Amino acid sequence: MPQLLAITGSPSAHSRTDVVADHVLRRLSHDGFETAHLAVRELPAAELLSARRGEPDIRRALDAVAEADGIVIATPVYKASYTGLLKAFLDLLPQDGLTGKTVLPLVTGGSLAHVLTIDYALRPVLAALGARHVTAGRFVLDSSVERDSGHGRLRPETELDLFHAVDEFGDALRAADATAPTATALTAAP
Repeated sequence: MPQLLAITGSPSAHSRTDVVADHVLRRLSHDGFETAHLAVRELPAAELLSARRGEPDIRRALDAVAEADGIVIATPVYKASYTGLLKAFLDLLPQDGLTGKTVLPLVTGGSLAHVLTIDYALRPVLAALGARHVTAGRFVLDSSVERDSGHGRLRPETELDLFHAVDEFGDALRAADATAPTATALTAAP
């Protein structure tokens, strides 16, 4: 079964973006996928901003991206784009850092005025990093996310819409997994 990694780019420890990403990961783990969550804000700031790829925490984060079959990229909108924190991490990836991966972009924000952030800010960067398939992302209004002491909740209509995107992402991952050559097929010469 494919391995999935959610990368969240919110600097806030009480992030609505993290609530959305955690909902996605729970749904995918219930569907049998192996999931992990990388909150970029938890990486050492000086090493991240200085691009010290060899620092152990940074190296582990980059290795997690390399090993994942699917990536969920989740970010709040800051100044009409994804966060600088997420940008700093994406800049550490090699130019082909998402090659062969299926990616689900998710954006949270306070106004529908920022709904195009996925297509005009985030999607071009994901494509430039070589993502094989960037599925239809979702924009989630901040007002649709309720934070509490537990996991947080999404409004039912928001959760339903989000899960449609997650199901499409899961289907794309399963299709990619089914068509990927196996190690046996790669070593067997005709």
